[in-house]
Amino acid sequence: MTTEVRVPTLGESVTEATVATWFKKPGDPVAADEMLCELETDKVTVEVPAPAAGVMGDIVAEEGATVGVDALLATINEGEAAKPAAKADKTEKAEKSEAAPAKAAKSDSVDVMVPSLGESVSEATVSTWFKKVGDTVAQDEMLCELETDKVSVEVPSPAAGVLAEIVAAEGTTVDASAKLAVISSSGTAPAAKSGEKAEDKAAAPKAAASGSKDVEDAPAAKKAMAEAGISRDAVTGSGRDGRIMKEDVQKAIAAGTSATPAAPSVASAPRAPVSTDDAAREERVKMTRLRQTIARRLKDAQNTAAMLTTYNEVDMTATMDLRKEYKDIFEKKHGVKLGFMSFFVKACCHALREVPEVNAEIDGTDIVYKNFVHMGVAVGTPTGLVVPVVRDADQMGFAAIEKKIAELGVRARDGKLSMAEMQGGSFTISNGGVYGSLMSSPILNPPQSGILGMHKIQDRPVAINGQVVIRPMMYLALSYDHRVVDGKGAVTFLVRVKEALEDPRRLLMDL
Repeated sequence: MTTEVRVPTLGESVTEATVATWFKKPGDPVAADEMLCELETDKVTVEVPAPAAGVMGDIVAEEGATVGVDALLATINEGEAAKPAAKADKTEKAEKSEAAPAKAAKSDSVDVMVPSLGESVSEATVSTWFKKVGDTVAQDEMLCELETDKVSVEVPSPAAGVLAEIVAAEGTTVDASAKLAVISSSGTAPAAKSGEKAEDKAAAPKAAASGSKDVEDAPAAKKAMAEAGISRDAVTGSGRDGRIMKEDVQKAIAAGTSATPAAPSVASAPRAPVSTDDAAREERVKMTRLRQTIARRLKDAQNTAAMLTTYNEVDMTATMDLRKEYKDIFEKKHGVKLGFMSFFVKACCHALREVPEVNAEIDGTDIVYKNFVHMGVAVGTPTGLVVPVVRDADQMGFAAIEKKIAELGVRARDGKLSMAEMQGGSFTISNGGVYGSLMSSPILNPPQSGILGMHKIQDRPVAINGQVVIRPMMYLALSYDHRVVDGKGAVTFLVRVKEALEDPRRLLMDL
């Protein structure tokens, strides 16, 4: 009996999806409700479970194919598990018999596989290998680092032994079930690799001596060199092909290496001609997947939305006085510091209730109004900007907001945010003031229709009741999609935020 696997309901207004990843291949045994594949839409990622137990039959829609709702994806052969299994066993036995010597040589080997990348993440790029073929490794020692478009993932060694083979070299894109390397627990590398190993060892000093810019150093090493102000040429790399590792930078610092800041590289389009002397002082570094994603999304926002920015300023005196008066009691009771961000989140939630179009998004020819506020809070990390989401912020109090923002901030800086924690935001707040920004025009976070830019609080002379006084002032900027939000709505929203911050009692009385 054959059971069809079809595309499930994808959600309101979503009519098609792309087949992202197949977790099974024809001939594999499957259990009922076991995940067969993953579909991606422009909104969400959908996992497709097996409707029945049996053996995987034909895959009709390959990875990368675009399919509609209820389209046929694959078939499952029920009650015929023995036949495909037997066939597969014969094939495996034939392959194993042909490769008997190889198996004998690798009987003690342990595969290093791609670890879990998080929900809806189907692939990653191998950014850095911390070990090379032939190196001794301890169990749980970090072997390499993978980069997705959101986070970095370190891969530990599953066993102690020798790194016998690297299957996925640096720069390789791997899927969620790929093999990265092989560990030999007997402590010896395969003989077939000995020639390569010798060549690698011979090539490494040459590459290090030549200082080739084609070799990408470990991300941790780049960061350490930047922080210490040490030029790449002043550090001797011990990694493969002369790659500089973090330990090499630490050794150079300990040895008292003089700091020679590297010349900053500035990307331009098109790239202007450079002299030979200037080219020798440049450094070319491949963009990380996260940086590529940030660049693509920001440019898409500019190309798609009719983006406009309106400005205002807010007198922070009342908010600062209230915070100063209650911050010690607040921290003692709730176990978290009272910052300014909770005031801004609450002020925005009140303003969004009055001007709902700022909390809406365009979906085709429809406008989708959100009857909730999932507040995105932009956070700068060592690897780039991420926007974790505080869900149902409009239902939360000051303490709950501060605790959630603190938790997400720590996870963001540690690179431990999940995809779910960065999806579904309806409005975003970006605080450039923590870096000293006095004024800026934030770029929308698609498909959202609004983003509020906070800036530095600075004492300025202002006229109040005919008198010039010094007050702590902050410029506010609201960038919005003019396709959804009219000028009146945008200005009204910003005025309501200003009013709430200049008189925080309005937040308590829901005014």
